[in-house]
Amino acid sequence: MLFYLSQWLLDRSVGTPWADRLSALRLFKYITVRSAGAAVTALLLSWWLGPKVIRWLKQLKFGQEYADKAEAGGTLAARLLSKKGTPTMGGILIVLALNFTTLLWARWNTLIQLSLLSVVALTALGFYDDYAKIIQQTGGGARSSVKLAVQTLLAVFIAVYLLRKPAYSKLITDIMVPFYKYPILTGATLIGLLITILTIVGFSNAVNLTDGLDGLAIGCTLIVSLVFVVLTYLAGNIKAAAYLQIPYVDGAGELTVFCAAMVGAGLGFLWFNCHPAEMFMGDTGSLALGGALALMAILIHQPLVLVIAGGVFVMEAMSVVLQTSWFRYTRRRYGAGRRIFLMAPIHHHFEKKGWYESQVVMRFYILCVLCAVVALSTLKIR
Repeated sequence: MLFYLSQWLLDRSVGTPWADRLSALRLFKYITVRSAGAAVTALLLSWWLGPKVIRWLKQLKFGQEYADKAEAGGTLAARLLSKKGTPTMGGILIVLALNFTTLLWARWNTLIQLSLLSVVALTALGFYDDYAKIIQQTGGGARSSVKLAVQTLLAVFIAVYLLRKPAYSKLITDIMVPFYKYPILTGATLIGLLITILTIVGFSNAVNLTDGLDGLAIGCTLIVSLVFVVLTYLAGNIKAAAYLQIPYVDGAGELTVFCAAMVGAGLGFLWFNCHPAEMFMGDTGSLALGGALALMAILIHQPLVLVIAGGVFVMEAMSVVLQTSWFRYTRRRYGAGRRIFLMAPIHHHFEKKGWYESQVVMRFYILCVLCAVVALSTLKIR
């Protein structure tokens, strides 16, 4: 919006005494300027809206009254500091700041449209899941089959939409892998479709599973988002992409504004979500943020780089898959289920081992930074 307003004012000022005074508006042409503006705007907006959203959620009694997993037989600190009654659905704050800021600072194109559409769709799904949990007060929420069906339909829609756009069809048909500068497969539509579905569904749920400790999911999301601020900018810059020999995607530079807005909104939310949390993001935020990260990776033709950058999310999701699979196998084989971890997702395993909640969060941040550095190294090691 600001870009179009600034260009309109510049066009109208040509040949007038105001031309020199309005020349500074040319700054809005630069993605770096608009990305910085988006990050700051989203942060300030989150700070301003945060207390209002918390009060609103409390008035609606949208709080977590069922027992938190971390409290069930966990550490003494977890038992003493009950999380019951803390407002959930705080992801509304992130999504509001992200969407408004993106509309304010970004130029409108196909990639931005898909990004905002995905965030809205997954926010609605998460809101439904959180609302079901609040009504039931058991932590069950919506059926997993319903969530998977909606996420899969969204992923298929995105893949088919990109396939029908000649400028973006290679995002699906050509398969790129980290540390290699050429596609390992071309014209592989079915494989590309499968990767798109797995990336969106997998990371949407992986961030959701990571959202179990104060500040854990949003902090890791911030680190991965910063990686994609860099990657989207380079992918949208034809000279930088050619120099680094990474796929150039027309219009991907505007995704830098989106990622910067996600960083600002995430920082604002972390202000209220750090330990002890004043509100939880809930599925309303975690499903949307995971889907947004997945879509950023798909739209710059680097979905597998997200596996590296989001290594903590992958670890969390795999711990659940391994725990569940091993438990079911041993129950069939031996008559009683056995576990690999003390509790899954894996952040609860470390709590069971006696780590304080803040220790788990900070150490996972360190792991996430390490994954981010490795992901960024794929730009040069090719």
